[in-house]
Amino acid sequence: MPVNPILIAKGEKELYLLSQMANRHGLVAGATGTGKTVTLQSLAQSFSRIGVPVFLADVKGDLAGLSQAGGQNPKINDRIKTLGLKDFGFTACPAVFWDVYGQKGHPARTTISEMGPLLLSRLLNLNEVQRGVLSLVFKIADDDGLLLLDLKDLRSMLQYAGDHASEFTTEYGKISAASIGTIQRSLLALEEQGADQLFGEPALNLDDLIQTDQKGQGVVNVLASDRLMQSPKMYATFLLWLLSELFEQLPEMGDAEKPKLVFFFDEAHLLFDDAPQALVEKIEQVVRLIRSKGVGIYFVTQNPTDIPDRILGQLGNRIQHALRAFSANDQKAVKAAAQTFRSNPKLDIETAITQLEVGEALVSLLDEKGSPSVTQKAYIVPPASQLGPVDDGQRKKLIESSVLFGHYEKMVDRESAYELLKAKAENTTQTAPVNIPKTAARTAAPRQRQSVAEAMVKSAARAAASQAGRTIIRGILGSIFR
Repeated sequence: MPVNPILIAKGEKELYLLSQMANRHGLVAGATGTGKTVTLQSLAQSFSRIGVPVFLADVKGDLAGLSQAGGQNPKINDRIKTLGLKDFGFTACPAVFWDVYGQKGHPARTTISEMGPLLLSRLLNLNEVQRGVLSLVFKIADDDGLLLLDLKDLRSMLQYAGDHASEFTTEYGKISAASIGTIQRSLLALEEQGADQLFGEPALNLDDLIQTDQKGQGVVNVLASDRLMQSPKMYATFLLWLLSELFEQLPEMGDAEKPKLVFFFDEAHLLFDDAPQALVEKIEQVVRLIRSKGVGIYFVTQNPTDIPDRILGQLGNRIQHALRAFSANDQKAVKAAAQTFRSNPKLDIETAITQLEVGEALVSLLDEKGSPSVTQKAYIVPPASQLGPVDDGQRKKLIESSVLFGHYEKMVDRESAYELLKAKAENTTQTAPVNIPKTAARTAAPRQRQSVAEAMVKSAARAAASQAGRTIIRGILGSIFR
């Protein structure tokens, strides 16, 4: 018997997403203006309703309306009547707002150490040689117990490695001065894009994303991304880091009645644009394995062909909105999209894709045995929350009423690589050596509501764990240059 079935759409019959199959991942595709964002909102609210926390990026500012009850939209009211949704009621979702820049939500930060050299290399647009040098610098920092928390830590570590390159050659390999210079310049450019606010402490605690409210509804975490999207690589890299951290930190849970978390990846094509093959392979590995941790990933993009085949093949739950076929390339894309769906003898899928109305979609969901259902044409069930953005007053009220308010708002700058290397340089002229402490394992207490000081300790536990611990932290997307 299906547990917590989610009504997704209604055509000739009602189409349900089975909660026990929701961690088999999914795809929401379609051209601009065909209804993808509303579908994403409807899915997020449905997951929240059955007690599943959600993380999503709000790239246009439209999804903040999840935090408010709907009811004032004539088109939604008409759709409810058309579909005969008798028990439909307008409600809001419990929501928490996040923002890398700390303006439209709680600051969402990570540290340089947690990000790792592979993801940073992509963010900095480094070539293979430069990636190798950056990895060596991370390895030296790890071995010497130097925490890399923010950009000034990394800049100091790069300068230190460059100044002492000849001393590191035998143990670590050659460190090119030209590569060090290129990385430093890339860091300056990154800082101009606001990345200094992305890196620091207190770093984001994943436990804060996996919460339910007093009624048992899953909290919807909304990352304000309209500004972040102006730096597409920063947007994609931050979400990739978050995904890899979920994979590394969450325990195995096997098959469950519903996911532990559902992660929506909007503008998914940005993940793969100009990404090196090594990174694409690691993403594929995370997507394949993370479902056993109870995480469902839903890619949102214009065309299924935006997703590499090996990843697309793992997306069992599919919703395809209309595509346009104005050019020869468009027609090829439509044909390719049609071929990714299970055929229906009563439906010409390729033709239907170009004729779908706004809010109408082709839907194929996994059945109880994990097999894709026959593709059906149907109208997506509308969300019960408000469509569109919230005003500044509503957003401010929600942020300040959150139990997280005050926890992440103040950035903390504690002793790390920058301070230790600076002290070492100052004392070198005085022939008084400064001992840079070797890394010591630290443990963190069970999660309570933390003070800033406690957040520092927990961040330190993640970033400055044992050598084995750091290998785990960066085991999948952190580094492949070992």
